[in-house]
Amino acid sequence: MRWTKQLIPTLREVPQEAEIPSHQLMLRAGLIRKLGGGLYTFLPLAFRALKKVEKIVREEMERAGALEILMPALHPREIWERSGRYEVLRDVMFNIKDRQDRPMVLGPTHEEIVTDLVSREIKSYRQLPVNLYQIQTKFRDEIRPRFGLMRAKEFIMKDAYSFDVGWDEADASYKAMYEAYERIFKRCGLRTKVVEADTGAMGGNWSHEFMVLADAGEDGIVECDQCSYAANLERAESRPGGASDFDEAALPCETVPTPGRRTVQEVAAFFQSPPARLIKTLIYMADKKPVAVLVPGDRDVNEIKLKRALKARELALATDEAIEQATGAPVGFAGPVGLQIPMIADLRLKGCKGAIAGANQNDAHRIHVDLERDAKVEDYADLILSREGDGCPRCDGSLHEKRGIEVGHVFKLGTKYSELLGANYLDVDGKQKPAVMGCYGIGVTRTLQSTIEQSHDDNGIVWPISVAPYQVEILVLNMQHEESVRIAEQLIKDLEARGVDVLLDDRDERPGVKFKDADLLGLPVRVNIGERGLAKGVIEIKVRKSPDLQTAPIAEASKAVLGCVDELWKDVAIS
Repeated sequence: MRWTKQLIPTLREVPQEAEIPSHQLMLRAGLIRKLGGGLYTFLPLAFRALKKVEKIVREEMERAGALEILMPALHPREIWERSGRYEVLRDVMFNIKDRQDRPMVLGPTHEEIVTDLVSREIKSYRQLPVNLYQIQTKFRDEIRPRFGLMRAKEFIMKDAYSFDVGWDEADASYKAMYEAYERIFKRCGLRTKVVEADTGAMGGNWSHEFMVLADAGEDGIVECDQCSYAANLERAESRPGGASDFDEAALPCETVPTPGRRTVQEVAAFFQSPPARLIKTLIYMADKKPVAVLVPGDRDVNEIKLKRALKARELALATDEAIEQATGAPVGFAGPVGLQIPMIADLRLKGCKGAIAGANQNDAHRIHVDLERDAKVEDYADLILSREGDGCPRCDGSLHEKRGIEVGHVFKLGTKYSELLGANYLDVDGKQKPAVMGCYGIGVTRTLQSTIEQSHDDNGIVWPISVAPYQVEILVLNMQHEESVRIAEQLIKDLEARGVDVLLDDRDERPGVKFKDADLLGLPVRVNIGERGLAKGVIEIKVRKSPDLQTAPIAEASKAVLGCVDELWKDVAIS
């Protein structure tokens, strides 16, 4: 393909709308253009790369035994109401009505739709297991679309759904898809970290995220420095230390005036005490009922862990009015002593003595608080956000924080959807049972941008060869030089005969402009053909990820370039 026959509108300046390197480079390299907030058009080079990602996904899905289907993007709202997820996801759904005034939604995901399909078509254990997948556009009304394709309102996703007769069989399906994901991301040239994750609105019992480690990642994760434990911050556990004991003797609880001191920092400074000595008491509404949540003063509540511990469907911080009604004091003075509402505390507070806490009185706090003696804690659980330096829950190691981009997520759903939507089968004894489900998603467009976020330098993109729009760029320094053009065309013919994608920069531009654009586009191998090199009987070869420039005799040009290409394929090969 000739550059002059392509659409590659490169930009010199960094667009103001782009905040992270991959978004900047996709705009500058002429890969995408913005239509509106969270909406992007794929230009030819990006579309070529996207199709290569999709090809890898399809090959690995089929290798894992999944069958490709295509489901509607437009759904009757009623099916989402049947599953109970409409109320959970309504804020991110695009709601519309057809001409008969029937409510419809654009699909943000397809658990309900595929389960409805299976409920109609699968009747016997002999038809299981089955794993159905699609690659399709999804729609989510993101409150703050950002980072280009990373968080968009319209995006392409691969979603797969397995149905099995039992948990052991479902575990085998989960393992097969987990391994398929490892192969997919390796073949796409991505270095991923698999972390334990919360199941969120999807439901189910267990899930793992495949994260691309990157400074610009939206997701926080922790990983152990000694074992393989890793989890996103929503799920991450940590090893509790011993209970805090700040008093040598069990002194009686005492109320102390603290005028105007509400925050942990203000109270800690007043008592000249470390924040960890305080018991932070927060009032939440769990399924519309107040509950007191106690955590160390220097830690933050993980609301996902809290919701799980309380087995609550809805959870939110109480209003100022509700706090005053529950505690008898304004915001900032809640404490565990004397509270008459249910109380749950973080594990790190178990056995805590000599602590400081709110007195449930305006402008007052209590000191020498002994939780077991002075309060009625109903339960202890891991309730805090893990952080750098916490102890690993699986070994004696320490946790370290990193940032990541979620590119894939696998879930063990169990029977949540099959029971609600009637995806049942008759077992060998003729008894009706719900199918055990798993679901498995890959953000295809996000995966594409993630390869750039993880693989770039100051000059531009450094494409992995497996997903690069073209594998080789031939750069003719002077298109008026007939011998240069002849050698370039012969090289293109030889490479394309061997299955190599080639882009010829045939523009009538200065070499410096061509070199700059070549680095920006970042195609894996660049071949420079110029009069000076030809006078010496050589062409120049530059592998994009290497600083070195090599030469090859004209007669051996195709062999040398193919050697570079073959070497790059080893980076993305799977065993």
